[in-house]
Amino acid sequence: MADDWPRFLGPHQNNTSLETGILLEWPAAGPEIIWRKTLGLSYSTPVVQRDRLVVFHRVDNKERVDCLNATNGAPIWSHTYASGYVDRYGYNGGPRASPLIHDDKVYTYGAEGMLTCLALKDGRKVWQRHINREFKVPQGFFGVATAPVIDHGLLLLNVGAPDNGSIMAFDRSSGKLKWRVGNDEASYATPVVHTIGDERLGIFFTRSGLMTVALPTGSIRHTYPLRARVNESVNAASPVVVGNMVFLSAAYRVGSVALRIAGDKIETHWRNTTNMQNHWATCIHVDGNLYGAHGRHESEARLRCIELATGKVRWTGGRGLGRASMILVEKHFIALGERGQLALIEMSPDHYTEKYRIQCLGYPSWSPPVLANGRLYVRDETTLLCLDLRGPNFSSN
Repeated sequence: MADDWPRFLGPHQNNTSLETGILLEWPAAGPEIIWRKTLGLSYSTPVVQRDRLVVFHRVDNKERVDCLNATNGAPIWSHTYASGYVDRYGYNGGPRASPLIHDDKVYTYGAEGMLTCLALKDGRKVWQRHINREFKVPQGFFGVATAPVIDHGLLLLNVGAPDNGSIMAFDRSSGKLKWRVGNDEASYATPVVHTIGDERLGIFFTRSGLMTVALPTGSIRHTYPLRARVNESVNAASPVVVGNMVFLSAAYRVGSVALRIAGDKIETHWRNTTNMQNHWATCIHVDGNLYGAHGRHESEARLRCIELATGKVRWTGGRGLGRASMILVEKHFIALGERGQLALIEMSPDHYTEKYRIQCLGYPSWSPPVLANGRLYVRDETTLLCLDLRGPNFSSN
């Protein structure tokens, strides 16, 4: 079975693919590279719907949205607009947030807060709003990095305008502002949407901590403070939702917390400052365990497994992949290390077993892998690769 990957964190908002027939025995050189493309600067993850791949990057002084043929990398259309973003800490000036494909539209949120809706068919601009300029949003440490999410016809963003609203909802068809709530600053964590109990919730990890809003009304339902004591810090990993439990994690000595939601109540199930510190990569939940990259700095970061019920550490992997990002498919993790090493790891709560590791990209490789229709897409700052993971038993829809 094949599947698309139309948004950040994948089709199920949890970095998990349900595809089967994936190649799980690799040759020594790794899976075949089907095509490669040189890009402008960016940290943005591509998205895929059927035979179309959309990638967001920066060429010279323009942010650029490219639509490519997902099977061979051939260009289909491009859309550009001016960008003058300069990073305060010397990182590249390209976009950070992943695009979103929803129905027949593409949505992007640029490093300076330019929110754009394009037609997937031909790249025609449907609408565009400069969110940071319009709502007087101060530039964060590393530019805008939270990806758009759509639910109930609303495009949801953690904008972080101190005087004009923390969380905003826009009509996905027209771009019209529907509501705005809260006063938290923006984080770098993309929100997720889940039904908990009988209530549909937008679940945000803002700069200040957890904030949930009822959909489609936008009323604030729950808050929970969670952030580092030092100002120069970020919340960047998305919430992980399992039943009525919400898991949050951050580096900078924050650690992690498991929260239970029941109606309008929220309670701490457990909290631990040392068991899991996700700098930016979101943990993956499998059968009561959480798997993710623990550690603020590359030199100390390791893959780790903890129990969701207790927060207990089950195992810690070896060094080498750094603050890796992972996806799950067929009881295996595909991990991209930040120095461009791609690893295939058997999923187990009892031990860390790495089956293969190959060098395929350069530093920094900070965007998570994408798996769509048997093809794996990985990138560093300037190179996008498409690798063939279609095993002998793979079949497309």
